[in-house]
Amino acid sequence: MQSKTILVVDDDPHIREVICFALQKASYAYEIAVNGKEAVDKAALFDPALIVLDIGLPEMDGLEVCRHLRKTSDVPILFLSARDDEIDRIVGLELGADDYVTKPFSPRELIARVGAILKRFGVSQPPGAGAREQAGLSHGVLTLEKDQRLVSAGEVAVALTAIEFDILATLLARPKIVFTREKILDRAYKDNIHVSDRTIDSHIRNIRAKLAAAGCGDAIETVHGVGFRLGPCRGDGGS
Repeated sequence: MQSKTILVVDDDPHIREVICFALQKASYAYEIAVNGKEAVDKAALFDPALIVLDIGLPEMDGLEVCRHLRKTSDVPILFLSARDDEIDRIVGLELGADDYVTKPFSPRELIARVGAILKRFGVSQPPGAGAREQAGLSHGVLTLEKDQRLVSAGEVAVALTAIEFDILATLLARPKIVFTREKILDRAYKDNIHVSDRTIDSHIRNIRAKLAAAGCGDAIETVHGVGFRLGPCRGDGGS
C-alpha cells in the first residue's frame, strides 16, 4: 500500500513552509491550500490521508471547513490553533477533529502527531517516517486488538459483545473527539438504522460496567447534550 498525501491548509506562507519542510524531511507527500474553499475543493479532488488545518483562515475559517468536510468525509484532521483557549471549542463543539497543535509549534511535535493519527487509521507510512501500521488500538491501560477482537484493561481480559466491541473501537480510533449517538450508530451498526438512542445508552452502560470490573472505570465519558468520548483510561477505577 502506498502512503497517501497530506493536505496542508494555512494562509501564512511561513507556516506552510515550516510544515511542508518537516513533512518532506519525514518522507511524507503533501499538497497545500491557502484558504478554506481551496481546502474543501482539494480534499474532494484527491482524498488526502490527513488534513493539517489552521483554524484562523480568512473568510471560511478552519472550523467551518471542518464542519463542511464532516458532512461527507471522515478524513483525519489535525487542527493548528493560535490560542490555547480555542481548544475547548474544538473538542466541545464536537466538530470531528482528531488532534491539535498550538502555535508556535515544534516541527518534530507536528510530525509525531501526524504519525500517531495515521497509525490509528491504519494508513501506510513512508519508510523515513519510522512507523508501521498498528495491529490494534490503545489508550492508557486499555488495549483493543482488531484482528483477534480482543480487549484488555491492563492485564485483565474484557469480554465484549460484537456491538460493544465496535462501539469501543469507534471511540478508541478517535480519542480526541466527542461522538453523538447518531455517529456511534452509523459506525457501529452499519446498515441497521432501527436502533434508538436508549439502545446506544444501554450498550455504553454495559461497556462501562465491564471495563470498571476490570479496573478501568473511567474509559468512557458523557458529554451532556452531545454524546460520548473516550476517557483517560488510567486503570485506577476512575477515581
